[in-house]
Amino acid sequence: MQKLKIDLVSDIACPWCAIGYARLEQALATLPELNVDLQWHAFELNPDKNAPQEPILPALSRKYGRSEDEMRAAQSNMMHIATELGINFSKLQQRFTCNTFDAHRLVKWAATQQKATAMKLALFNAYFGEAKDVSDATILAECAVQAGLNSVDAARILQTDEYSDTVKSDIAKYQQAGVSSVPAFIINNKYLISGAQEPAQLAASLRQIANEMA
Repeated sequence: MQKLKIDLVSDIACPWCAIGYARLEQALATLPELNVDLQWHAFELNPDKNAPQEPILPALSRKYGRSEDEMRAAQSNMMHIATELGINFSKLQQRFTCNTFDAHRLVKWAATQQKATAMKLALFNAYFGEAKDVSDATILAECAVQAGLNSVDAARILQTDEYSDTVKSDIAKYQQAGVSSVPAFIINNKYLISGAQEPAQLAASLRQIANEMA
């Protein structure tokens, strides 16, 4: 069995990151010959912790210089894609902008208990499926429980700076490596696959990389 290490750079606030992971799962289901070690890495779309939260559609409209109707259409398209992938984006257009630094800290903690993916998926569901504030400590503790982790431990971590340096180092490392948009898949520390590619295309790329590494 061939081994591949996938470093997945993403943000909890990025819908395409949730779609990208779901497509990765579908791609890997067609590649039983691969033994994949997946590790999650942090990226912040909204790095200012003190920025006021605002409704997502006007925020995206201002950020990308497009009308709210255009952004609504783009979000609707993502909702359709998510539905086909079996992921919950039902409140994608009802969420507010938020900083995800503390959420990333909990993902790093979850990784020490082999539950990083479960934590990430719980966060995606809370933000895109339920429009919850994933910068709020109470919501984050609830997500930890959904991921099979202890809410008391999660709350304790959030009251400290634990894993802050790890997240900051993570963000800096991939910024310096040239990652400016997410999702970004780094394969075996050598190959970069950018964006939420279709499962068949992603599977073909992974198969080719595995063959080259063999």
